[in-house]
Amino acid sequence: MATTTHATARRPRAYVRVRGFDAAGYLQRMLSNDVLAAESVDALLLTPKARVIAPVLVWRRGEDDFLLLTEPELGEVVRAHLTRMRFAARCEIELEEHVSTIVFGGESGIENRDYGRPAVEVLDATLDATMSDEELERLRIEAATPRFGRELDDRVLPAEAGLDGRAISFGKGCYPGQEPVARQHYRGKVNRRLRVLEVEGAAEPGSPVLHEGRDVGRVTSAVPGLALAYVRVEVPDDAELDVGGRSARLHWPAGRP
Repeated sequence: MATTTHATARRPRAYVRVRGFDAAGYLQRMLSNDVLAAESVDALLLTPKARVIAPVLVWRRGEDDFLLLTEPELGEVVRAHLTRMRFAARCEIELEEHVSTIVFGGESGIENRDYGRPAVEVLDATLDATMSDEELERLRIEAATPRFGRELDDRVLPAEAGLDGRAISFGKGCYPGQEPVARQHYRGKVNRRLRVLEVEGAAEPGSPVLHEGRDVGRVTSAVPGLALAYVRVEVPDDAELDVGGRSARLHWPAGRP
């Protein structure tokens, strides 16, 4: 059994391989980020109206060989959508099976930006997990990283979830959803944003967030003392909030400037 001095945690995933002569060009046309900008990038698969179909971590593991890492329930969704839209693109699109481990402070692996601190994601490594699922979830919430099915669904815009800075390229060519994403970025504004809340005690997902008695948001994920919630942008950073009868305040995410 391999050992490491770094903290490690299991990361449930689904994996979709896109490989072939047209793989790079096809993914450039389908995903929100520039898949050629680095060995790995965060990206989104979007509808034409810029609603999120799936978040993906794109790893370029060869010249014409890409692996898309997504949430466990979205592997077949991603595979089917990319296959349906492929048309004449010469590439294979298939599911693969792997096991992902997050290694905090590790240097060899796929860069992972979900937890507000340096980490890599390694596949099929014989590493014991030293962190619990609950500890990993706390780091995700503190870093304000949205998760599909909680903070992300087909009603959420990328900018509302804070993904326009890490999962979208505004300099590459067109992709589904590009026009509304660009229009919102350059000329519009959002009415709510995903924020971290410090809560006295434990909040419940779905609880309303109140400011001066007015409903200004909803909790989406929570661990004792912390929660993620979509909150109206006009709420002041120093506001005193109420979440399910518990006192709360806005908290700046870990790893954010």
